[in-house]
Amino acid sequence: MASFVIEGGHRLNGEIHPQGAKNEVLQIICATLLTKEEVTVNHIPDILDVNNLIQLMREMGVDVAKTGVDSYTFKAENIDLAYLESEEFLKKCSSLRGSVMLIGPMIARFGKALISKPGGDKIGRRRLDTHLVGIQNLGADFRYDEERGVYEITAEKLRGAYMLLDEASVTGTANIVMAAVLAKGTTTIYNAACEPYLQQLCRMLNRMGAKISGIASNLLTIEGVEELHGTEHRVLPDMIEVGSFIGMAAMTGSEITIKNVSYENLGIIPESFRRLGIKLEQRGDDIYVPAQDSYQIESFIDGSIMTIADAPWPGLTPDLLSVMLVVATQAKGSVLIHQKMFESRLFFVDKLIDMGAQIILCDPHRAVVIGHNHGFRLRGARLTSPDIRAGIALLIAAMSAEGTSTISNIEQIDRGYQNIEGRLNAIGARITRI
Repeated sequence: MASFVIEGGHRLNGEIHPQGAKNEVLQIICATLLTKEEVTVNHIPDILDVNNLIQLMREMGVDVAKTGVDSYTFKAENIDLAYLESEEFLKKCSSLRGSVMLIGPMIARFGKALISKPGGDKIGRRRLDTHLVGIQNLGADFRYDEERGVYEITAEKLRGAYMLLDEASVTGTANIVMAAVLAKGTTTIYNAACEPYLQQLCRMLNRMGAKISGIASNLLTIEGVEELHGTEHRVLPDMIEVGSFIGMAAMTGSEITIKNVSYENLGIIPESFRRLGIKLEQRGDDIYVPAQDSYQIESFIDGSIMTIADAPWPGLTPDLLSVMLVVATQAKGSVLIHQKMFESRLFFVDKLIDMGAQIILCDPHRAVVIGHNHGFRLRGARLTSPDIRAGIALLIAAMSAEGTSTISNIEQIDRGYQNIEGRLNAIGARITRI
């Protein structure tokens, strides 16, 4: 088990480039199964979750080649269908959350999919109903083998259908879209997720020959086609990492420039940090964050306490609430952080309280943060990363703290952040991997 040792109190200065978006690339790689032809994907981050999925694709029979520093080609011409029913395949799926998005492409192209209950972050219940019911609406049958913990989905021929999703699930929408592009007839998905990652997937599929309209809205219409073709695709910068860097700059009083952020795809993220009093400027496609000695949380117009809550796009992504909570600990003022979508993501706040933060955990979904206004620095501590996003939030806290901190279980951070200590050390951080 690896750990980070962080010497707190060092300011950052310089430029940093965000990696490719983890949540997008997992969908894109799964979508390469929909064609026999070669698909090139650029700006792929070198992170654990993505590397594990790429290796799984190789073992499934996909011809994978690394063609550049962050570029790969995928050719799913000769898939080993027997391997897809093996215990080895199912075991690997169980440790990789992104494997759930293999269901749509496999059922669309091969008429059968077996997948074990996927793993990932320990952030509470993450149900698969939207995925399975949506694909069932297209004509698939599924059964759950409780003893093996395996979903078995079969379909002779998928047929288009109208469906109103019970939740705007990003991965659920992606799975249904990937199944529907090869279904016979027209599929209409209402209450579809419309995150930039989903938009990117739909645009790539259209370049491959799919017929998807309504992209960027919550109403998608998909006319099924007989087959898809190869294409080339570039992954967006990771908006969660962009937000993490903004938070780091604020907490450490640093001046940094975040390069090539695809600002138009950040949505409400910059404005959400401004609500915490953080200054930032758009400079072309970069974000400049000036050094600030203090930042004051806004109030609502009626003077009531600021509430920051997650919501489906174009609302604030839940993946950034952990970062915003940490940033608020050194702001002037108070804020209510309301994590609506996952019930266990706020449990890491006890670690921040041990570091000296003033936080009231109201329930599994809500925490009130009373900012120190940099009048009291957090104390270094021994910490454990429970999930990817809490892990980066704890890293930010440790970078701003007085003294030395140790974060164990950093494999959770590695799942979502590429060479994070190397990139941060290059602009002034003091982080050692042991």
